Amino acid sequence: MDKKKAIDESEPGPAPSHAVDRFGFIKPEQSNRPDGIPKGRSIHEREREERRIRKWRKMIGIGGSDWKHYVRRNPYVVKRRIRKGIPDCLRGLVWQLISGSRDLLLMNPGVYETLVIYETSASELEIIRDISRTFPTHVFFQQRHGLGQRSLYNILKAYSVYDRDVGYVQGMGFLAGLLLLYMSEEDAFWLLVALLKGAVHAPMEGLYQGIKVVFQVGLALLSFCHDDLVKLPFEKLLHSLRNFPEEATDPDVLLPLAFSFKVSSHLEEFQNEYHKQHEGTSEISSSKRLQPLISKKDEQIRN
Repeated sequence: MDKKKAIDESEPGPAPSHAVDRFGFIKPEQSNRPDGIPKGRSIHEREREERRIRKWRKMIGIGGSDWKHYVRRNPYVVKRRIRKGIPDCLRGLVWQLISGSRDLLLMNPGVYETLVIYETSASELEIIRDISRTFPTHVFFQQRHGLGQRSLYNILKAYSVYDRDVGYVQGMGFLAGLLLLYMSEEDAFWLLVALLKGAVHAPMEGLYQGIKVVFQVGLALLSFCHDDLVKLPFEKLLHSLRNFPEEATDPDVLLPLAFSFKVSSHLEEFQNEYHKQHEGTSEISSSKRLQPLISKKDEQIRN
């Protein structure tokens, strides 16, 4: 059987029907309230989200027309607002603006369509095999050969042709699938290109804050279960670390707490100590040493 027919000509399976959260993921049975009424966001949360949306719309402008100008004038404000959270309804557009993928799209008209329709990839069967494993609990991707799975296949196949050095890598579907939840198929493809190959900067350089954030989020997560962890024997720690309290998964709670930890100076001390300990055993070229974990300028930017 022609490998392309497996995804292109198959009839979509029946669409599943389940209760889902506001992001489209199926709710576990145990998460339902006893009275059967799903828990909604409070009035305060909705009002806060509406204020954020108004601020972001003013910052972005119509279709992103004011974005570059605003970023140049107010980089600290942009960073602070991103940390507080991009409104869900604007994430697709903002991700494209931050990454530079919108510029890639405009500079390459018709390229995506050519890659999807006329090119072939050696990874097509592998992509088809992995599609059903990508976000299996999300309604957009649950229907066999439905719109979500077909769009995901097109993006992954197109990228494997566009960047033959990388091709298709297992797990890439989760990144492409997330993008599809917020934008069109072609927009998602060019954002994937911008993230993996780089558009206006090195791949993903503009989207990370360095290793310090890993420590900050880790400390925040541990703070939610610290009292319980110190009471447990070693062999039971892993189970607790896999089951954080629900509050720890709320980004509006977790991230402000994470950014309240000031770890930069401690990390730099550890880095310097590491170099001192290894100077006697190996020659470390100054050009190959780790770059400072955080610049002094960045250290001044706080929530």
